[in-house]
Amino acid sequence: MTIEALLMAGFESVKEYLALHVLLCLVPAFFLAGAIASLFSRESMLRYFGADASKYISYSVASVSGVLLAVCSCTVLPLFAGIYKRGAGIGPATTFLFSAPAINLLAIVYTAKILGFDIGAARAVAAVSMSIVIGLVMAMVFRREDEVKIRAIASAVENEINPAHQTGLFLLLLVLLVLGGIIDTWMWRGIVLGPLVILTVYVSRKWLDDEQIHDWMHETWDLTKKIFPLLLVGVFFAGIILQILPSDHVVRFVGDNSIQSNLVASIAGALMYFATLTEVPIISSLMKLGMETGPVLSMLLAGPALSLPNMIVINRVLGFKKAMTYITLTVIMATIAGLVVGNIIWR
Repeated sequence: MTIEALLMAGFESVKEYLALHVLLCLVPAFFLAGAIASLFSRESMLRYFGADASKYISYSVASVSGVLLAVCSCTVLPLFAGIYKRGAGIGPATTFLFSAPAINLLAIVYTAKILGFDIGAARAVAAVSMSIVIGLVMAMVFRREDEVKIRAIASAVENEINPAHQTGLFLLLLVLLVLGGIIDTWMWRGIVLGPLVILTVYVSRKWLDDEQIHDWMHETWDLTKKIFPLLLVGVFFAGIILQILPSDHVVRFVGDNSIQSNLVASIAGALMYFATLTEVPIISSLMKLGMETGPVLSMLLAGPALSLPNMIVINRVLGFKKAMTYITLTVIMATIAGLVVGNIIWR
């Protein structure tokens, strides 16, 4: 196949992606992510990871806090390093480290939109469950080292922008706009989404002042310019991969739900770098070539959580022993999750 043909395949993939998924899927999601980033204080969320917090609270918050952040395996590292060095326990810190890239709202919605609702739901449930198990195991293995570490996190000053009920309702409207992307027919999209858009604009002008709207738009644009170009690059190369990767190779290595296939998918995902959302179009291409659902989930779990640059930084923050334990746990847990889900739920 010629280079020209490969480039055309990549551009066709981008063209199809822009036509089908951007307007009603990503645009509302970016606005929602921007609103969350501007209306919520990260410090007020991270303070729950402290050693003095109840395990039920710290692990629950750590496992789901990624919903509020649009981060990849590398951009989560400064947050992880900060909370760990300020006094968070190794358990909640590693729970957050795994879950944050895996369950951010953009990734879950996009996964469900492109790969199917069942895979999106399985990714969310497995990521939360795995993150807690990984954190608890890390806390148990390194309990003595953790006990001698200063486990106090400085209380963050939380600045409330709006009354809680107003902020909650405003974010709910944006969530409904994001979920509206799953509606199939244009008529129902207009009937449902049209009034929601008008109501959202009205509420934003009613409840937010000019400075808050400016911050919201700034955060939305900041996320968009950081993520969207990389996403298009991922879609472009996904189209090329679809053309040059022999389907028999995919079927051979990840074409069933065996232990080997799930392990290969986990290790491959751990070694690759996926910018936020780019794992979805790449894995979608592999599915078209014969990748089974179990390995799909294994790669979706291990890929966003790990990468080569991510591993290097984790090693520097935690030390070799803790880093290798975390990396090994992630690969093993992703393999088990893909194996279980692929052989039981989708059997």
